[in-house]
Amino acid sequence: MARPYLQHLKSKKDLETSYEAIRAGFVSLALEKNRRATPFVAEARALKAACSKAARPVDLLKISEIQRALLTAAGLSDKAVGHLRDSDKREAIKRLIENFLEPAGASFAEELVFRFLLTRGDALGGSMRNIGGFMAQKKLTRSIIAHLRLAGTPCQWLHADTHAWAMLPHDNADIELQLRGLSWSAGKGMRTLIYNLTVPFIRNNVDLSLFDCPPEDLTKEVQGNPAVYLALGELKGGIDPAGADEHWKTARTALDRIQKGFAKQKVKPRTFFIGAAIEKTMASEIWALLRRGVIENAANLTDDGQIASVTRWLCSL
Repeated sequence: MARPYLQHLKSKKDLETSYEAIRAGFVSLALEKNRRATPFVAEARALKAACSKAARPVDLLKISEIQRALLTAAGLSDKAVGHLRDSDKREAIKRLIENFLEPAGASFAEELVFRFLLTRGDALGGSMRNIGGFMAQKKLTRSIIAHLRLAGTPCQWLHADTHAWAMLPHDNADIELQLRGLSWSAGKGMRTLIYNLTVPFIRNNVDLSLFDCPPEDLTKEVQGNPAVYLALGELKGGIDPAGADEHWKTARTALDRIQKGFAKQKVKPRTFFIGAAIEKTMASEIWALLRRGVIENAANLTDDGQIASVTRWLCSL
């Protein structure tokens, strides 16, 4: 297929993100933030219940199961705690009690819970910074799995934590939360898609890398072979229009780096871009790149039809 993007794009206007899609995207982000906050709220409730054993703030030191929570309430992240001596931890808790809990009087338990949630909320904010990328990967993964399922194509998946490949189970709800790669047979051979891979001869992370090989052959040595790469793409899931240009600049730089890196190896794999927040100027630039053949495909992540089309294209390579 000479111009695969024409299967779902008729003009640059089709790439632009609509107001309705932006609104829906912000709602999805809010729901995801609430989902991720649920464990913190449960921890805070458990902390408040445990504090009922203490008549005074100093009595909290006697409750062994909440000592880690006291450090959190003192403003220390889990990472920071791992670098502190026991004496430093005791001093942090002592200052928490003297400076904040004792002045709160009979409401010291509530003060403790508030400060615990304040630190936990900061950690949540940090994890939410890349939530757009996570949700984008989740949506694309679900689209690929759906396509392969409908086609009756067996599929393997790579666990992000164990780094082990396994056959995709029939009941695969929420599997994309732990997934870092997929592999399937395309008729022309085995295909393996890896998320967030540092390509050796480019020395930079690439959001999506599609290989012409089965997963068991995808060693570090093979990853260093330019000829095994079929397609590479950038996936930007941020929905805020205010950050759209910045996301596109980052993606454009990455795509340029990919093309130049492979050109030095005298190989030209397909390149593509998928983004959630695409403004008018961005759409014009992307459309121009498509028309000139600089990149082979592109899609707006918020348009299900476009994502389905890109998925069919990827799975057919």
